[in-house]
Amino acid sequence: MATRTEALPHLPAATSVGTVIPALSLWQREVVRFYRNRSRVVGVIASPLLFWIVIGSGFGTSFRGGAADGQNYLTFFYVGALTMIVLFTAIFTMMSVIEDRNEGFLLSVLVAPVSRSVIVLGKVLGGATLAAGQGIVFLVFAPLIGIHFTAVSFALSVLTIFLIAFSLTALGFIIAWPMDSTQAFHAIINLFLIPLWLLSGAMFPVSRASFWIAAVMKINPLTYGTEALRGLLFPGNAVDFSLPMSLGILAVFTAVMFGIAFLVANRRTTKPAA
Repeated sequence: MATRTEALPHLPAATSVGTVIPALSLWQREVVRFYRNRSRVVGVIASPLLFWIVIGSGFGTSFRGGAADGQNYLTFFYVGALTMIVLFTAIFTMMSVIEDRNEGFLLSVLVAPVSRSVIVLGKVLGGATLAAGQGIVFLVFAPLIGIHFTAVSFALSVLTIFLIAFSLTALGFIIAWPMDSTQAFHAIINLFLIPLWLLSGAMFPVSRASFWIAAVMKINPLTYGTEALRGLLFPGNAVDFSLPMSLGILAVFTAVMFGIAFLVANRRTTKPAA
């Protein structure tokens, strides 16, 4: 009994190591797995870039973003294309939850002597890292439309991108966890996440929307991420919501999504592959 009592103080440290190391292993697996699929990487970058150039150039100067006089649509839509990259990457990475289940890998992790929190942390952190990384890469196009960063604005932009990436990845995890079909996952994405992006101020500002659309946009958490980025990238232009307010709501949304992901993973069971 004495020996068992003396061993108790070491349990928290062992538990910590047993959570952090497996979570980092899953994080590394997500990153390596994504970049090994080059077509997926190219698609995530190329699609929003094509959208940005074609749609932005198509509207040209016929649309005023409502931010500053003289701002054409190519400039206004830059933030929308940036959030689209983050959204697409988050979607693609969380498809791995379904793929891992069908391949039997997820089941082997579930029966391992680790908490299910490891799966949530590793998967979501890995997907968020990829999504944020792809979004940050897109910032190289910012100088082409006259965006110039300071150290503070760049750091806050990176933080905002990471919060958007983390929240969307956690949301993707919540959707993917109970599913065993990638087709069903795509159906939910088209029905839910794409409208979430469309009504985030990515394509038109809240101030120019009709009353009921503006009301929906104001309760859309992604709107505040888009507005935060627009305020940071275009500091001289007016935005619909202040930066502290936008970052605060985005941070709360991120924490809520991550918490729900933990609850979903711990309440639901995973079906073995047929």
